[in-house]
Order: sequence, then structure tokens, then C-alpha cells
Amino acid sequence: MIGSKNLTPEDLDKIENSLLVEELRKAKEELFNLRFQSATGQLDAHGRLKAIKRDIARIHTVIRERELGIRAVVAAAPKTTKKAAAKPAEEA
Repeated sequence: MIGSKNLTPEDLDKIENSLLVEELRKAKEELFNLRFQSATGQLDAHGRLKAIKRDIARIHTVIRERELGIRAVVAAAPKTTKKAAAKPAEEA
């Protein structure tokens, strides 16, 4: 999830605050490790540094917007099955 180009603010909306803080901690730890690899000349994918930095910024932005009340946590909608979707049609 973290460090992928597919991470969007909409994806982060579905994550609750405690898990978001945990993901932030993991991303910062990974950034530290990547910087260490870069300093020692062992880093192969330099684009990964940029992706991790952007993800950290996105997470910080979502957390701050939630603190200010700009963004709310979006609860994932319950999945409906074909049976449940067909039931109202049968009743009519």
C-alpha cells in the first residue's frame, strides 16, 4: 500500500485514524531505511524515495484535515449480495 502509485486520498479516507498513524510510522521507517541505503550506495530504485515521501505527505494531509473537520472518515459501505439485491423485486 505505502509507496505504491495507487495510493489516493480516497483510499486513505477508508482507514481509521489509529491505522493511519501506524501506516505513517511504517512509511517513515521505510524512508529512513531507503535513505540509509542511498547513503551507502546500495539503493537500486531511487524513485521509491519520492513515492514514500509523497505518501507520507498524503497521510499527514488527511490526518490534519480530519483534525480540522475538513475531511471525515468514510465508512466502507456494506457489500450487498445478489440475493439481497433481488429480494425487494420479489416482494413487489
